[in-house]
Amino acid sequence: MQYSVAFASEVDSWRWVKRAEELGFHAAWFYDTQLLNPDVFICMALAAHETSTIRLGTGVLVPSNRIEPVTANALASLSRLAPGRIDFGVGTGFTARRTMGLGAISLKKTQTYIERVQQLLQGETIEWDFEGLNRKIGFLNPDLELIDLDQEIPLWFSAFGPKAKHIAADLGAGWLNFGAQGAVESLQEMQQIWQKTGHDSTQLKANLFFLGAVLTGEAETDEYKLMAQAAPLTAVMFHNLADEVGAMAGANLPQGPLSNLVAEYLKEHQHYEPSDAKYLSNHRGHLMFVRPEEKHVTPELVQSTTMSGTHNELVDRLRALESAGYDQVTIQLVHDHETAIEDWAEVFNAI
Repeated sequence: MQYSVAFASEVDSWRWVKRAEELGFHAAWFYDTQLLNPDVFICMALAAHETSTIRLGTGVLVPSNRIEPVTANALASLSRLAPGRIDFGVGTGFTARRTMGLGAISLKKTQTYIERVQQLLQGETIEWDFEGLNRKIGFLNPDLELIDLDQEIPLWFSAFGPKAKHIAADLGAGWLNFGAQGAVESLQEMQQIWQKTGHDSTQLKANLFFLGAVLTGEAETDEYKLMAQAAPLTAVMFHNLADEVGAMAGANLPQGPLSNLVAEYLKEHQHYEPSDAKYLSNHRGHLMFVRPEEKHVTPELVQSTTMSGTHNELVDRLRALESAGYDQVTIQLVHDHETAIEDWAEVFNAI
């Protein structure tokens, strides 16, 4: 099983990508979240310049944020810097769109977008509708070799529901999954869809992203590590639910043990300003830190909702994921806590 690392993109991320390369990591993935972090392609370009073997991927790019020729150009430019090392990870949009008060893009539009980007990267002239008009577009000077259209840039698709997983299978894409909870069951569904679409079951590439902490057994140290390195994922669960039961969807509160905690967070959420854009506060610190008012996010809850445990416990969990069919796992490092890469390298090397 290959192991990789993911970052909330920073202009200094290249330093940790370089360390990941030294530690034998397969790939480094970068978030595309324009209102939380520096531009993903600038951060990837710096990493491309400073490394020589590790793969670099968008994890994940959001179609609505860039028109197709811009995305194709950025990927081809990166490939010119790091030929054969670039991955095109893409999804319908969560963080980057929620921070603007928007929901996900439709699967149909996302698939069309992906296909157009891929065709441009293959040097084709495509039909492109924009600003109410249909036009033909394509790269005009590929022969100057200012960008790289020769190297393959593998596609990875972030898919959760069955319809999205069908798109991943239709595109023959690698599959990106996020979060440790239900990871095996989600993979089994993806495997079934992959095979029903006519693909060889051994050809499915499955990569699980997660946040977590490698615990020591010392209570005070472990509480700190859980809240700093893993808790941002637990907080995002509530950010998502606040959108779904609040301003963005109007769904009912979830049933079960989280119901009271969600209700508690929603009381805090009601006070966020501006009142017509609560998402600006709701998603602040998304996957980066836990805000002071998020007191419902406790170490106990964090440990139960993330990939957190002692070295040996994590080795066992990851071996089970490998047996289930994941061939890549990606630890999502948190801002200012990137040194956790050392602990995770020890865990990965023991699998």
